[in-house]
Amino acid sequence: MPRSVQPDRQLFGATLALCLVGAVMVFSASAMTARDEYGNACYFFLRQCLWTGLGFAGMLRLMKMDYRALRQPRVIFTGLGAAFVLLIAVFFLGRSHGTHRWIRYGPFGFQPSEFAKLALIVFLAWFIEVRREPRGEGLNDLPRTLLPAVGMVCAVVALVCAEPDLGTACMIFFIAAVMLFIAGLSYRYIVAALAAAIPTVYVAIASAPYRLQRVETFFSPGADPQGHGFQLLQSLIAVGSGGFSGVGLMESRQKLFFLPEAHTDFIFAVICEELGFIGAAVLLGLFAVYGWRGFVAAMKAPDEFGRLLGIGITVMVVGQALINLSVVLGLLPTKGIPLPFVSYGGSSLLGMLLATGVLLNISQHADET
Repeated sequence: MPRSVQPDRQLFGATLALCLVGAVMVFSASAMTARDEYGNACYFFLRQCLWTGLGFAGMLRLMKMDYRALRQPRVIFTGLGAAFVLLIAVFFLGRSHGTHRWIRYGPFGFQPSEFAKLALIVFLAWFIEVRREPRGEGLNDLPRTLLPAVGMVCAVVALVCAEPDLGTACMIFFIAAVMLFIAGLSYRYIVAALAAAIPTVYVAIASAPYRLQRVETFFSPGADPQGHGFQLLQSLIAVGSGGFSGVGLMESRQKLFFLPEAHTDFIFAVICEELGFIGAAVLLGLFAVYGWRGFVAAMKAPDEFGRLLGIGITVMVVGQALINLSVVLGLLPTKGIPLPFVSYGGSSLLGMLLATGVLLNISQHADET
């Protein structure tokens, strides 16, 4: 079949719509806070627009560049090397909110973990393809394939977890696990990985009092409504207050200093309150379209590298969205995972748009012969 000469329009449209919704809702959720803290109600909105513009410029550039250029070892290991350098560099910089997650320069900053996710996805797609070639060792060859692949994943996860950022670390591990599973990982290794992961996560949670408190709050948020359970309870109040059609754009009450940092990880609660069930359903529909078209593009890719790369990017975006929405709705313990394209934050927005640019490029090569 002839190759498509255009990127997937539905995927592009869903991405554009999510970014537009994000910009509007960041302004709505942050205007009062920005005016009180910075004297300018548009402070966070303008920064979000700036990062959106930079992200779209990068996305359009990557749409025009053949994704197979990323298959070159010098590109892959340069990206991985830069990611490791940045992940290590954060430990030599000052703390921000008690963590070493950021590299800051003046008023701007970014999280290396957001770019490490994409670098690792590219590496795994290339590495698995090479090992599955006719003369390769095969995916389930433990010493030559699985140990190097899992070792690279664990190295990135360990650095991110040490920042500390357990939520992002788990997300990275989940993306890698899905890519390996889709590539044909043996069930015995999957069972072994789960058996090793469960006690590891338990120790990571139990060893940090604040993580343990989050889990306890998840099971009983009403036990400390003015303390550890405050954010989740305020989020649920916001979601429930919206009803079917919402209270109206800009009319949220919970964002008025009840829901902490409403424009970041809990922005979906403000969307539910202001736009109601209708707005929430539209947002979920946009992510569903992104996931559907992303997987279609991946499955129609002309090679294994494109297929795995597309799957990894789609899982990263949709999986992160599902985790964020679950946290806001009280279905998972609180984590610092932003809602892709919608939450305020330059690093996440830029990283997601660059990854989407690669995915759109893959969609142009669908069914190529």
